[in-house]
Amino acid sequence: MIPSGFPPKDDIARLTAAMLLEIGAVHFNTAEPFTHASGKQAPTYIDCRKLISYPRIRSVLMDFLAVTVMRDAGFEAFDNIVGGETAGIPFAAFVAERLALPMTYVRKKPKGYGRNARIEGAMTPGQRVLLVEDLATDGGSKISFVNAIRDTGATCTHTAVIFFYDIYPNVRETLASEGVTLHALCTWWDVLTEARRQALFSEETLAGVQDYLNDPLAWQAARAN
Repeated sequence: MIPSGFPPKDDIARLTAAMLLEIGAVHFNTAEPFTHASGKQAPTYIDCRKLISYPRIRSVLMDFLAVTVMRDAGFEAFDNIVGGETAGIPFAAFVAERLALPMTYVRKKPKGYGRNARIEGAMTPGQRVLLVEDLATDGGSKISFVNAIRDTGATCTHTAVIFFYDIYPNVRETLASEGVTLHALCTWWDVLTEARRQALFSEETLAGVQDYLNDPLAWQAARAN
């Protein structure tokens, strides 16, 4: 069912942050930082994949994602919804269902046998594609996925995520230079604000997280010495 309600963006950001905190998708630990896939450490970690196990929250957030892209990109802007392997696949399926559009997915690399495909499902030249993923950090994986989509002859000028880190410089500008607009429901700043409002962590922890968010590279460099 296509959502017909359009909450203000600030409300969407606040409610998304609250729901991520409610299901324990957000982790803060300044004493024992997390090691991310990049190998770098941080006092923050988010697991948007947990959302697939919470149908009520998942449903609301997928409505939010659908109305965000319709409001920001257009009601008839897309012909195909693509999920990025692997975390983006279920969310692309949920959004495609709401927008009554076909859904495909894009692999991180060619499968290595058979058709050696990166795109799975039906995609045709000229289709206008929305790339959906769970989150965005520095935008690197988005560009790889967009290029694979464009190699089919389709166009892809928009990507939508539940969560955007919004702590690394020039991410939106880098994506824009590749002809891609990023749409996101909330950021670390929204989560930090809501966590502080609910007093879910000690003020010492929240202050340490804020130091990291203000300058993650300096925070990491200080702890590498």
